Amino acid sequence: MSKSPQLKKTKFHNEFLEIHQLIQKAKQEASYQINKTLIKLYWSIGIYVNQKINAENWGKGVVEELSHFIRSLEPGIRGFSARNIWRMKQFVETYQGYEKLSTLLTEITWSNHLHILSKSKCFEEKEFYLQLAAKRRYSARDFSRLIDSGTFERTILANQKLSTALTEFPTSTQDVFKDIYIFEFTELSESHKEIDLQKALLKHLKKFLLEMGPDFSVIAEEYTIQVGMKDFYIDLLMHHRGLNALIAIELKNSDFEPSHLGQLQFYLEALDRDIKKPHENPSIGILICRTKDDEVVNYALSRSVSPAMIAEYETQLIDKKILQRKLHEFSQILESEDGAEK
Repeated sequence: MSKSPQLKKTKFHNEFLEIHQLIQKAKQEASYQINKTLIKLYWSIGIYVNQKINAENWGKGVVEELSHFIRSLEPGIRGFSARNIWRMKQFVETYQGYEKLSTLLTEITWSNHLHILSKSKCFEEKEFYLQLAAKRRYSARDFSRLIDSGTFERTILANQKLSTALTEFPTSTQDVFKDIYIFEFTELSESHKEIDLQKALLKHLKKFLLEMGPDFSVIAEEYTIQVGMKDFYIDLLMHHRGLNALIAIELKNSDFEPSHLGQLQFYLEALDRDIKKPHENPSIGILICRTKDDEVVNYALSRSVSPAMIAEYETQLIDKKILQRKLHEFSQILESEDGAEK
């Protein structure tokens, strides 16, 4: 078995790396175009089969024959099993008539389309995951985890609980935060400490960023800010590209207390005065607690002028049914409040 030749560093090393980057970029673009063509093909086949089923009563047996026919003419070709052809039909039935989604559909791999089709219920949820998948080219495993962990439900809950300061933020904060963050990848015990959580999140940085969502990046842990003659430390300082803002994250392995918000507001003021760049929006704080009482949170945020989000965290995956029930219950509360105001 031959070994790969050892890469020797020459005076042209950096120039050669630039060529290699061009090759990698070309490979990515080629892969993107192939996927786009494949999704268009599946869509066309889905339309054709759907029409034949409705007009000429094609059934299971005919689709089986079609699958065998294609694979006989194209030996070794994948993706044309009878089951997958039925999925192409379902694909068309789900999105036909929604022209605004036509561009999005070709941005996503077929594997991720199948996760959306099989795991999401309402059309709003499907559209949410289409938008999410189009922002980043998730692997099938990572995207499956996002759906299985109830990212849609947790994000919509957060949207409904945004403080006034966040709803009036210069850039839309919709779909950026989550009401509950799931850190099951840390594998921490129930008796963990805050520092254990902080270290575990950075140890599993890729998974942490996947959970936080697109456009988040880590700047530093235990970020030092100096006010007067004292040093203060922000657990995690991040940046959000879409919001063009610094994000201060404080971790609390306890129930939310209003005093926690005061500490976070102090950090945001220091960041805005001393660290924020002139072109950046005001800094945002995310306080991630072990548990929180929504009514206490609502009171604490009602007069706060600082853009802040109070969230919970879990170190185990939550059953999606529980999240769906929480979302339904909270939506009912909002509807009853709106009705009372009218």
